[in-house]
Amino acid sequence: METMWAGRFKKQISEMTNDFNASIKVDGRMFEEDIRGSMAHAAMLGAQGIIPKEEADKLIVGLEGILSDLKSGALKIDERAEDIHMFVEAELTKRLGETGKRLHTARSRNDQVALDNRLYAMKEIAAVQAEIENLIAVLAKLAEENTETVMAGYTHLQRAQPVTFAHHLLAYAAMFMRDHDRLADVKKRTNVLPLGSCALAGTTHPIDRFAVAKQLGFADVCFNSMDGVSDRDFMLEFAAALAVCMMHLSRLSEEVILWCSWEFKFLELDDAYATGSSIMPQKKNPDISELVRGKTGRVYGNLMALLTVMKGLPLAYNKDMQEDKENLFDSGDTVKTCLAVTAEMLRTATVLKENMFNAGRKGFINATDVADYLVKKGEAFRSAYKITGELVALAIEKNVSLDELPLSDYRRFSPLFGEDIYKEIDLKNCVKKRTSYGGPAAPSVKKQIKIVKDFLASAKQ
Repeated sequence: METMWAGRFKKQISEMTNDFNASIKVDGRMFEEDIRGSMAHAAMLGAQGIIPKEEADKLIVGLEGILSDLKSGALKIDERAEDIHMFVEAELTKRLGETGKRLHTARSRNDQVALDNRLYAMKEIAAVQAEIENLIAVLAKLAEENTETVMAGYTHLQRAQPVTFAHHLLAYAAMFMRDHDRLADVKKRTNVLPLGSCALAGTTHPIDRFAVAKQLGFADVCFNSMDGVSDRDFMLEFAAALAVCMMHLSRLSEEVILWCSWEFKFLELDDAYATGSSIMPQKKNPDISELVRGKTGRVYGNLMALLTVMKGLPLAYNKDMQEDKENLFDSGDTVKTCLAVTAEMLRTATVLKENMFNAGRKGFINATDVADYLVKKGEAFRSAYKITGELVALAIEKNVSLDELPLSDYRRFSPLFGEDIYKEIDLKNCVKKRTSYGGPAAPSVKKQIKIVKDFLASAKQ
């Protein structure tokens, strides 16, 4: 296959060089974005009189035909082509003859690939956001079902204070809401048209970049042609946002793995979302969560690879930038899959509420409530803290929980204790009393659920 840039060269490119240089196997997935951009470019060339209007119309019809044939499978991408841009142009020329050769007027592959990257990134941002919305909806539904499910909240992986499973889940909903917002922010800087920058210095033809931007749905046009072809910040930001999202998924996965262990046994996964062992018949492994946790590393790696590609490049375009796609494609695919499978795994899981409650009773998670009780009776907090610590030490010595200590033991440490201490340290009451904004009490959690649902409703508008 003759290269489009063959005029300058006396020799054909070697097969080895062509294979090394080509990107068609990677950027071929952007054929729709490439053709959409070419159609808008052709329309502008005709409207501006840069090429005859009738030829512009033929180009558009020809491009529509190629797009239709690629989607239906009637046309296969020729992997001998250097890249998707050259493949489309060669196919168009094959179908239209000399007219096909007019398409690349006032355009370079440098601004063409920048355009394809931006169109693809905007499509992928929307797709990832949709998967995030689905997971948030699952978390919100689980929260609605567990506003009274008392469990221990942890710090340092030690039982700390009483919360509810709903409250715990909504912390993750908040994380994924930020991921959604972060992607929306990335989209603002992605939604800028680079086409018309040409190789780096614009063009002598009277193009109308704003008309192309309007046709393709871009909110703005890049104001500097060198930046237009060399900017990949939007791809770095997208990769970074995906990495943060994977970090949140990995944290959730770690907790699911713990919750499914016999040591916790807070959650039972549906058989469809767990695996067994080849040798141990009793095993039920949380492989989905383990894989999500593992795949987080590749998404981090993709971000670092992109940053490293860009770190020392002079302006404007350099062939190094061909390496900008594969890592981002992989990150997007990985995150979408991990979000989808995590949502289904959680949606079908069984919450073992009694185990959660019993674990909380054994962890002295109502100790702060003992101290708060004394403070309300007039004791200074630091003194109340010391007294409560001594009570916990006694309970450990007797191998009982705080609510199992007799009142006589309480009164050994402070005369302020009365029979009402047992109501104060009942775990369900401990949660009910935590009515501060954002806390785990049911009314507060229901407000949080409403915030999440309002967010979802707004995201779908």
